Amino acid sequence: MIKIKLDKLILNHIHILALILLILISIFSTNYYSSYKKNQIAALENIIENIYLKKTTDLFINSLKPRFETINYIIETGDTFEKILNEINVPKNEKIKILKKISKFKFVNKLYKNQKISFKVDRKNPIKILGFSVQTSKTKTINFYRNTAIDDFEYKEIEKNLKQIIVFKEAEITNSLYSSAIDIGIQPNVIIDFARIYGFQVDFQRDIWKDDSFQLVYETFLDGNGKILETGNIIYANLILQGRENPLYIFKNKKDYDHFDQFGKSIRKSLMKTPINGARLSSSFGIRKHPILGFNKMHKGTDFAAPMGTPIMASGEGKIVRARWCGGGGNCVKIKHNSTYSTVYAHMSKFGRNIKEGVRIKQGQIIGYVGSTGMSTGPHLHYEVIENGRKINSQKLKLPSGKILKGKERVLFEIEKIKINVLKSELIAEKI
Repeated sequence: MIKIKLDKLILNHIHILALILLILISIFSTNYYSSYKKNQIAALENIIENIYLKKTTDLFINSLKPRFETINYIIETGDTFEKILNEINVPKNEKIKILKKISKFKFVNKLYKNQKISFKVDRKNPIKILGFSVQTSKTKTINFYRNTAIDDFEYKEIEKNLKQIIVFKEAEITNSLYSSAIDIGIQPNVIIDFARIYGFQVDFQRDIWKDDSFQLVYETFLDGNGKILETGNIIYANLILQGRENPLYIFKNKKDYDHFDQFGKSIRKSLMKTPINGARLSSSFGIRKHPILGFNKMHKGTDFAAPMGTPIMASGEGKIVRARWCGGGGNCVKIKHNSTYSTVYAHMSKFGRNIKEGVRIKQGQIIGYVGSTGMSTGPHLHYEVIENGRKINSQKLKLPSGKILKGKERVLFEIEKIKINVLKSELIAEKI
């Protein structure tokens, strides 16, 4: 009787019992597989850790990598030679050897954005630099190569042979000097130089009217394919304002090249009239309602509105005493020109190449670019002139006149002026 009841109970619950049995089998199988997998992994790890197999594997992998590697490095803003060597991953003794070798070259402290440096590296232990080349200009490259006999670097300077072509350009100023010059194919650096030359006597915002014009004679240097690789000096310039000509001639005096008017008077003054080309005077010196703070406040500078990235020039020669973040002034530069005058340039988007505190700069050198950093409502340059510690109106500043050539220098200048006028006439005749 009991057996019949038990059989009946099992029959009624056969599905549950089958499910329990299936679960037990699954658990056993899973544990067995996990244990087997762990044993297999442990065995594989023991094989991999085998020192002889490891050496063989490393040797095989290394044999797949090229022993010699060429690295073409393009300079970014803020790069130094030491930083570059760190990035290409060379041993410390190699870095010391290279930095010592190049320490006497000027390019070490004058690296510029988009400059090219190429390294040839031997990756076999110990890693070595076999050679490297530095493009110091569009026409000149210095090649360094390793002399294995003395285990040191020797170098050779390579200069491309370029053809010099003197170019004459003229145009009416329909919109701005910059756009009119670009439209007739004048290179941007020539336009900047042109603006620098006339910046001592011309306010490019207020003095230039529509349909004024200009003439330029300048040097270009072409490669074998006729492509302009570099531009040189502006030989002659003439900015014609409201029918009045302002011709300037290049002349080499005792120190350097400079530009003089037709009477032998240098256009160079202690400070340029405006440190930026193509800008609009947006806020003058004096009491004004502050555009951000909202209350009346003395504006101790002059604001020039200009497109983002417009180059800003040093209005005079001097020493940079500040090149950093200046709170409400954003990125700013302060230049001490002499015991009397200093100038400040604020709200810049970025600093110019090699612009840092303690560096001496030349008049007209690019120190930064227009931006809207700090307390600013839009891209512009805030420009200050400080006289004996007091901020003054830069637009009313009376600047001393430039040098006047006399004696033998004046005679030589007159001869040079005649030659330049003849050259200009010949270039004009070629266009007819």
